[in-house]
Amino acid sequence: MASCKNRTVIITGAGGGLGRAYALAFAAEGANVVVNDINREAAEAVVAQIREYGGQAVANSNDITDYADAGLILQAALGAFGRLDVVVNNAGICRDRMFASLTEADWDAVVAVHLKGHFCLASHAVRYWREQAKQGLQVDARLINTSSGAGLQGSIGQSNYSAAKGGIAALTLVQAAELARYGITVNALAPAARTGMTEQVFAEVMKRPEQGFDFFAPENVAPVVVWLGSAASAGVSGQLFEVEGGRLSIADGWRRGPQLDNHGRWAVAEVGAAVAQLLQQAVPAQKVYGT
Repeated sequence: MASCKNRTVIITGAGGGLGRAYALAFAAEGANVVVNDINREAAEAVVAQIREYGGQAVANSNDITDYADAGLILQAALGAFGRLDVVVNNAGICRDRMFASLTEADWDAVVAVHLKGHFCLASHAVRYWREQAKQGLQVDARLINTSSGAGLQGSIGQSNYSAAKGGIAALTLVQAAELARYGITVNALAPAARTGMTEQVFAEVMKRPEQGFDFFAPENVAPVVVWLGSAASAGVSGQLFEVEGGRLSIADGWRRGPQLDNHGRWAVAEVGAAVAQLLQQAVPAQKVYGT
């Protein structure tokens, strides 16, 4: 039996790149798919491909950065399929600049699409699932967020993107802790793949090989996302998965490292030596991308 048969999934930014790969993979596993993309023509093209192979899908172009409009994405799922089981927050943009040159518009656009976009749609979905749980219905729902290595380690020239993606990683932890009571699991991805956002900056590194395994193909990430959206992943929540080619890992998040207790207030003159001692004991952080 297909792993997602009769489950309904909304995927944002699904007109191309990773989102398109997710949509096709979910449909192949029996899911009903709402293909959301601000580019309506791109969304409809993905829907047409899904239907060509006998799958069920509808196109949607509502704006994830507008709270009321994001609610219409949920309504599209309910109107077409009568239910919602999975939200994949995938849509994103880049406005790369060194921090000294970053404009307010650059900052606002990236934070709106990534961080606010994750909030708006998830908020409507969670309220829907919470109401079902309150009515005594069994909820087996999934929120799948998209962070990034830039959000975990930082990335030169991407302070806006890194901040938004770091926020999503933290949001995932809080959502997982709060929403388990309603039958909702929440996980996040940090995928490395060839998409519209990466093809310019990493064009040479991520170019398609003439033969052999295509390491940066978006399709490499899709099986992990589909599994997370299936009933089989019910016991997994609050995790951040890094997926790159055939590599799958779980990110080791911020945690308290070595510590010193002065058993009282530190004097300014004592702090330097204490910090030096702690740094000697600490596990070095991964380097910021681009350094």
